[in-house]
Amino acid sequence: MAVTVHTRYIGGLHTEAEHLQSGTRITTDAPTDNGGQGACFSPTDLLATALGSCMLTIMGKAAAVHGFDIDGTEVDITKVMGTSPRRIVEVVVEMTFPTDYEPKVKKILEAAAHECPVANSLHPDLKQTVIFHFGK
Repeated sequence: MAVTVHTRYIGGLHTEAEHLQSGTRITTDAPTDNGGQGACFSPTDLLATALGSCMLTIMGKAAAVHGFDIDGTEVDITKVMGTSPRRIVEVVVEMTFPTDYEPKVKKILEAAAHECPVANSLHPDLKQTVIFHFGK
């Protein structure tokens, strides 16, 4: 099995991760409420981002299979932190589609969003609230 990501701690609550297949790099910082500067994504921000991006990707695949597109769809993601232990307790994913699709297409998109691998990999205690707005 090949390594997917190589990450190193670079100090000051920052890490740098490299996606080995593409060479793309990202850095993280602890959030301001946990001693960081908030200079870039925190690790928990990336988890929330992964959920929204995964949902968009799987919906894009479903759209291609069924002959329509979701180009221009936007997602706002809200991460809700809890304490004792400090962890994400809820991720709110609010999707805005540029088109008011017919009911059959809406069903396809909603089902696809809930079947993304990230959503299915998260613990059931993590509340995933997904809101769909069709037609800006």
